[in-house]
Amino acid sequence: MLSRIAESLFWLGRYVERADDTARILDAYLHRLLEDPWSDEDAACRSLHAILGVVVGPDQPCSMDSVLARLAFDAVSPGSIEGALAAARQNALTAREVVSTEMWETLNSTWHQLGEQRAAARRTGPGAYLGLVRRRAALFFGLADSTMNRDDGWRFVVLGRSLERVDMTARLLAVRVLAALHAPDWPTLLGASGADEAFRRAHGAGGDPAEAAAFLLLDRGFPRSVLHALTTAEECLAELGGAAGGAPAFQRPEPARLAVGRMRTRLEYLDARELDRLPALLRGLQLACGEATRAVAERYFPYDGPVEWSLQFAQGEYGPAETSEAGA
Repeated sequence: MLSRIAESLFWLGRYVERADDTARILDAYLHRLLEDPWSDEDAACRSLHAILGVVVGPDQPCSMDSVLARLAFDAVSPGSIEGALAAARQNALTAREVVSTEMWETLNSTWHQLGEQRAAARRTGPGAYLGLVRRRAALFFGLADSTMNRDDGWRFVVLGRSLERVDMTARLLAVRVLAALHAPDWPTLLGASGADEAFRRAHGAGGDPAEAAAFLLLDRGFPRSVLHALTTAEECLAELGGAAGGAPAFQRPEPARLAVGRMRTRLEYLDARELDRLPALLRGLQLACGEATRAVAERYFPYDGPVEWSLQFAQGEYGPAETSEAGA
């Protein structure tokens, strides 16, 4: 596989997952504000910005309209929903010979519907807009699982999705666990992670915060948990690196797999009583995602010249700058 195709598929998975996660987070906060008209809108919006690493001055007013303009409707920034979907569409176009027709049609039709949905969102609210993004992201990954061969192309898509999912979940938990100003409550956080119904089925409606944190981090059966995503990412890296094909047992794993494997092992054997040390663990997760992303790029997407990595927000990797063919 050409390195530019592999890179496009990796970032395709990340960008679609980013759009999905951002839509889930915004939708959970919107429902929180609608259900409790006395809640502090400015505080909720500052919490949203903190989760996604957007710096907002203490004297700068925040409203849901400004949040949506910046985190949903901005067609340029890859940290917003529309920007991420635009970047995903461009990467799918680059890898058109590998991506299935149904995957491309889903992504392309979603992109063309965003303008109409954006106009409707400004009149009647963003619920339909965010719902469309969530449904189409689920459809896209479902089609990837059902229409792509289990080859390296599929592995790069799943690897990108898994690393992005770990990073976004760690961001959500960090804002809550660090008791940051304007932190979301646990029901909102579970809803933003797509875990509210699964958590209630597993622990009942009266589950305590420690159980919620453990569920999002350590549950092996929930596909959006950090441990599940790390395990999936490690499996993809092992297969991409040839370990699944009988590589020598003494061969040292590649740097990306080492970074992911260390964090996966740490979570695998973590005692739930150790969750009081979550801040360091969450920071380690974000650092591991960044390290794995850089290692994957160095091994599979090398460039002859230097590449400047574009960090649009305070934390996380957002792809190569415009010097790259497959970047944002």
